[in-house]
Amino acid sequence: MNNLQAVILAAGRGSRMCALTKDKPKCMLELLGKPLLHWQLESLHSAGINDILVVRGYKADLLNGNFKTIDNQRWAETNMVSSLQCALPSLKDKTIIISYADIVYSPRHVENLISAQGDICLTYDTLWQDLWAYRAEGTTDDILADAETFKQKDGRLIEIGKKPQSLDEVQGQYMGLIKLTPKGIQTLLDIFAELGQEKVDKLDMTSLLSLILDKNIAITTVPIVGAWCESDTQEDIQKYEKALQSKTWKHDWRM
Repeated sequence: MNNLQAVILAAGRGSRMCALTKDKPKCMLELLGKPLLHWQLESLHSAGINDILVVRGYKADLLNGNFKTIDNQRWAETNMVSSLQCALPSLKDKTIIISYADIVYSPRHVENLISAQGDICLTYDTLWQDLWAYRAEGTTDDILADAETFKQKDGRLIEIGKKPQSLDEVQGQYMGLIKLTPKGIQTLLDIFAELGQEKVDKLDMTSLLSLILDKNIAITTVPIVGAWCESDTQEDIQKYEKALQSKTWKHDWRM
């Protein structure tokens, strides 16, 4: 697919990492001795995507490499959706894979997403409870209070991002990987124009996905089983590095 491109949303600082991101963007924090961004680039390349755009913001000058860049100049006062908005106008003839900058994942998840049918598609982890439980070890976190609804039927998303009343309403975890065709990109651009910039600036990604559903626009769901993780805190990274020593961890993205 010659018009395939990836967009990595890397504008935020990652304030939950505290002092670790004082001098570098979150995506440059290391996991197993390699920056998170480099793991993403490797997986995207392995899945056949070599045209990659990184949306920069915090410490933008530190994000340079074998990829294109665009800057969200208002990164400190906006959310991830605004970073995506910065990239979309120049990509309207592309099919794009959107990736959060604080996740690592198997190339096969990207390959499955590329193959999925639909103008807006996303992956979700059916093994999410195992990952949540591991990250929550030693804390008082409550799984139901921490989770968000994710409901799908016959490969179509029907609800996302609400507070669940039971775990039956959480069929998986949205990972932060999305595919948009040119039609899907135009759908988002139309929504942004309708909302106006002030509302877009306050919009997070799951709220955007929920808004798309409210407009009866189809979102295809692509189930995966483990082989990915997200890093919100220093403790996450430490726990992952410990888990990877066993060589049997089901969320090992390198397998």
